Amino acid sequence: MVEKWSYEAQDITASVRDLPTVKTHIGRARAWLRLALMQKKLADYFRLLIERRDDLLTEFYEPGALMLADEAIVIMGLLVGLNVIDCNLCVKEEDLDSQMGVIDFSLYLRNAGGEASPDDSPEQTDMTTVLDQKNYIEELNRHLNATVTDLQAKMETLTTTNALMKEDLAIAKNSILHLQEDNDRLRKDKGLPTQQQQEQLDREAKKASRISVIGCEEEMQDLKQQLEEESAHRKQVERELELQIQMKAESEMAAKLLEKDIHEKQDTIISLRRQLDDIKVINLEMYKKLQRARRAVGLPLLFVHQCCVKKFFGMAQVENRSTPTIIDVVFSS
Repeated sequence: MVEKWSYEAQDITASVRDLPTVKTHIGRARAWLRLALMQKKLADYFRLLIERRDDLLTEFYEPGALMLADEAIVIMGLLVGLNVIDCNLCVKEEDLDSQMGVIDFSLYLRNAGGEASPDDSPEQTDMTTVLDQKNYIEELNRHLNATVTDLQAKMETLTTTNALMKEDLAIAKNSILHLQEDNDRLRKDKGLPTQQQQEQLDREAKKASRISVIGCEEEMQDLKQQLEEESAHRKQVERELELQIQMKAESEMAAKLLEKDIHEKQDTIISLRRQLDDIKVINLEMYKKLQRARRAVGLPLLFVHQCCVKKFFGMAQVENRSTPTIIDVVFSS
């Protein structure tokens, strides 16, 4: 019931169920208590039962039982004190199904005063000590005798089981030999190889397979060497290809830069030609204005205007000299 609310209780319950030496319910209960003590969780499991006693314990205990009363909390507090003890109890090798032997240690406990009464004589004290030791030894002897009896019974059981297993093994070996003889006889009747011949054939086949494996290994080594050479050659070709790709990329980049430079120069030439055309138009207009001014003002003003024109157009460069400038027209006239 406790394993429903505690995962650790599920583990010890499963361990108790898997014990091969425990067959009865009382033995499983003893094993469970020992495992709980070793886990130091007995007080916690008892607390779970007390907290749910109205639902769990009413069908197992009478109404006036201690487990259903409020005093059960005192037992839980006493069980908490067991957590300070490191328990290492044997579970697998013990016979938990039978009644456990109990040694009465009350004879060796001192009384409340801790000292013997003054009326007791030394002889009576020695006799009491001897009797106590005798009772202790007898109780210990009974416990050891019970243990020896259990071990002897287990040994007899194991001896009987061992003898039966040996007999079964001998019978199985004999049956295997008879079956092998029958198999060889049937193989001879049908013209098939016997077991020895089959084993010889198997050995020869294994030998041939080893030889073929050795040949395959040699071929594998040659193929590995060729593969390594091909891999090295491929790496070299890949490096050369990468160099060619880099050179091609650089040449393409240089061609793009050159093309860009050419376009820029062409744009510059076009703009210069446009400026030259504008200068020609301005020159022609000035020439016409000069002709009109010459007719209106006369020759002295023409020389003044000629100086201004020289100063204004002195820095211009004209490619086509076929068009006459203002100065040429003035001097020719």
